[in-house]
Amino acid sequence: MEQILRPIYQERASQESTLGVILVEKREKVSPITDTFDSILLIITKENETPVFTKHYTYLDKKAAMHIVTEKQLHKWLLLGTNRKIVDWLFHGRIIYDRNEFMEKLKTELKDYPFYGRKIKMGMEFAKLIRRYLEGKVFFEEKNYLDAYHHIVESLHHLARLAVLENGLPPEVTVWSQVKQMEPAIYKLYEELVMSDEALEKRLELLFLASEFFIHSRTKDGAQHIREVMEQKEKWTIQELHEQEELRNYSSNLEVFIEFLVEKDLLSTESVKTKSEGIFHRYYYVKN
Repeated sequence: MEQILRPIYQERASQESTLGVILVEKREKVSPITDTFDSILLIITKENETPVFTKHYTYLDKKAAMHIVTEKQLHKWLLLGTNRKIVDWLFHGRIIYDRNEFMEKLKTELKDYPFYGRKIKMGMEFAKLIRRYLEGKVFFEEKNYLDAYHHIVESLHHLARLAVLENGLPPEVTVWSQVKQMEPAIYKLYEELVMSDEALEKRLELLFLASEFFIHSRTKDGAQHIREVMEQKEKWTIQELHEQEELRNYSSNLEVFIEFLVEKDLLSTESVKTKSEGIFHRYYYVKN
């Protein structure tokens, strides 16, 4: 397939803004990693009119996809972990064009995995874990066991991804295979939930108790990123936190996460008078 695609990627490679091209071939008969395509051309550019530009091609009984992605968009995906297949493509794809060793350096950087990127990802995964856990616990207490089950499964997925990040690796699509090797206790917990013959209520009761332990033991590390950001200022309004460039990535989980950290005494609040009698503005700060 590479010979067929060569004129397409050579045209792009000749452009000054193109930094590198990776070819990813389908590894299984049905391959979700390549979106079921036989081949993927991933082209990284310094700049482009759109952050992501995609084209599909067919040749006889084969099909291929070309994705032109800006360097900025690529780094955003890698930082936030919002496009998991990209990591697989970069690890397993073959470099067929590389300007000034851009792709080689990127692959080395991914393998070394800088700690800063890990901290923000850990914070975001922990925030998602907290939301799912708290929502699931409410459903459990209301005896809505199927809804509680859905949320505890989601929270375990976030816990699994968090455990992989703690071990200094990016969570892959096959995250449970990674967790089985790195954190067998979390894997066992997941196994108990989905495979046990116990009544659903009993399984959920066990899971919520165990999850409390795993959350408690990870709270300080999970809060490290948000606390470091908040130390940049003496105190913050919630709007200022929402608008802070890095904390924007926490999205709808930011407020529940902040209140959880206040409850755990890792963040503090300050009340400031408003014009209305008895009503106060609520400010947040890092407790030293």
